[in-house]
Amino acid sequence: MPWIINVLTMFPNLFPGPLNESVMGRSLKQNLWNLKAHNIRDFALDKHKTVDDTPFGGGNGMILRPDVLSNAIKETFDFNNPIIYLSPRGKLFNQDIARSLVSDNKGINLICGRFEGIDERVIEKFNIQEISIGDYIVSSGDLAAYVVIDTCIRNIPGVFKSKDALQEESFGDSEEYKYLLEYPQYTRPAVFEGLNVPEILLSGNHKKIDLWRLEKAQEKTRVVRQEIWAKYTQILKKKN
Repeated sequence: MPWIINVLTMFPNLFPGPLNESVMGRSLKQNLWNLKAHNIRDFALDKHKTVDDTPFGGGNGMILRPDVLSNAIKETFDFNNPIIYLSPRGKLFNQDIARSLVSDNKGINLICGRFEGIDERVIEKFNIQEISIGDYIVSSGDLAAYVVIDTCIRNIPGVFKSKDALQEESFGDSEEYKYLLEYPQYTRPAVFEGLNVPEILLSGNHKKIDLWRLEKAQEKTRVVRQEIWAKYTQILKKKN
């Protein structure tokens, strides 16, 4: 059975979009996952397909109506799987969340917000999880949905032919690289505009190469991402 993604959006034609290309596209054709995009306007209650209204208490922007969104959720979502609203006020999305969404469920339901958000009563009624892809604002939840979907799909068994593909990349599956950014990568030519590939990578000594890569990943993480470097050092202390 494929891993099923249900998406509620104002712009269903955006899907699968870039998810239909490369590795994601191939795994879609292989039926390892499937996506159904549903238009929120199809569940509007008037002939004008109105889905939003002004916020009670005043303020800027428009809010997605609870009656419209509730009807859409009831008609399109699989309640055996988590319902997620993509929101800047949500829990920060990461690799661990992506892995658990795939391993613990047969799919996910995503609500792509627009305007100023959705009525809070819908979140309470359906026990909706809120997830953020970062501390910044994008124009719609559809862009955030691409990120969440792609990250989850990468963790579906069979999407990558080699299990090693996910091991040593940034936030990789291996315990060693879970809280490390990826080490520098090089390919041919060995000399490019006077710049040489590090000699260790040409040595053929894989034990030394592995150690060099680990050291470079540590160095990069320590300089660029001190908050995850702190997590990494805590793990090292526990192991020792």
